Amino acid sequence: MTAGSLPKTQDLSEGALGMALLYIERGDLAAARNSLVEATAAGVSGGGNASLFHGAPALEFVLSRAGRSDRAVRDAVDRIVATRLAAAHRRQAAGTLPHLAEFDLIQGLTGLGALLLTRDAVSPLLEEVLAYLVSLSRPVRIGGRELPGWWSADGPGHEEMDGGHGNNGVAHGIAGVLAAVSLAALRGVQVPGQHEAIEVFARWLDTYGCCYWTTHEQLSASEPPEPARARPSWCYGQLGIARTQQLAALALGDPARQLAAEDTVVHALTDPSGLDLITDASLCHGWAGLLTVTRAVADDSPTPDRFKPLIDDLAERLAADLNRPSKPGFLEGRAGAQLALDGTNNTDWTRALLIT
Repeated sequence: MTAGSLPKTQDLSEGALGMALLYIERGDLAAARNSLVEATAAGVSGGGNASLFHGAPALEFVLSRAGRSDRAVRDAVDRIVATRLAAAHRRQAAGTLPHLAEFDLIQGLTGLGALLLTRDAVSPLLEEVLAYLVSLSRPVRIGGRELPGWWSADGPGHEEMDGGHGNNGVAHGIAGVLAAVSLAALRGVQVPGQHEAIEVFARWLDTYGCCYWTTHEQLSASEPPEPARARPSWCYGQLGIARTQQLAALALGDPARQLAAEDTVVHALTDPSGLDLITDASLCHGWAGLLTVTRAVADDSPTPDRFKPLIDDLAERLAADLNRPSKPGFLEGRAGAQLALDGTNNTDWTRALLIT
């Protein structure tokens, strides 16, 4: 490898850290070490772009899957979290709307909270992150309009969007926040208002979770939006949202909500019009993500056998497309697809997806 081709980032989504995660899950620590050396050859980012999927937080997550801890990495992560929390509180005090990267799973505080939740001991920083996520459940008034606390002034791709939008996905929207606060509750980590926030987020998704995101026009309409025809992926779509609804139901002790979420999974995976939109093997929006989410749903269902034929079908579809991803990494690459096909979760690698 030449100096010019050395990796400039530590990218769990597409890069060598994803390969390290696969090797760790398989118990091949020598190969994992080589991937970690490659990923960190140009240093480890602790700057504004650091997140669960990039830089020091991503490195901590991967190392912890092997039962390893690096004090310098943890200290860097703690500084990143504190800095991001301070920026979020300043934004809230200024009375402006958040960008998705402030709170989402991929770049924001939901992802950092998911990482803190994997640590052995509950830290004050985790409780601060949860308190911030809970605060998003409280509506805000902007320009005379009442909006959800997670409403973004721009579009899902950071483009200009008249009236902004409310993002519903796991990767970038409120479903990811719901998963984080629900999983924390299920692990006994509670902050004031958390139960009520779970209810707020879950009810929102009852109404608007049929779409990838909610526009200002939909928010102002007298009737809920019609379901959009879209792929039922983990990142955006029915499967990811249904899993977060199941987690919310478990946290709330709501069997009716749980059954509805599980029925949604079955319906989505038996609807050819939706499955026809799946075109790759990735965890993010392909067969690997559907398979991994469905396994998690089945594991928490009182009737897991209903999911077995669906899981078998998804595994066959994934195997047929396994070599299609051109990238090597976790979310959109071959490592994530292979992790899903292997079907093991000894290291709890699925916690990076906020489905466990």
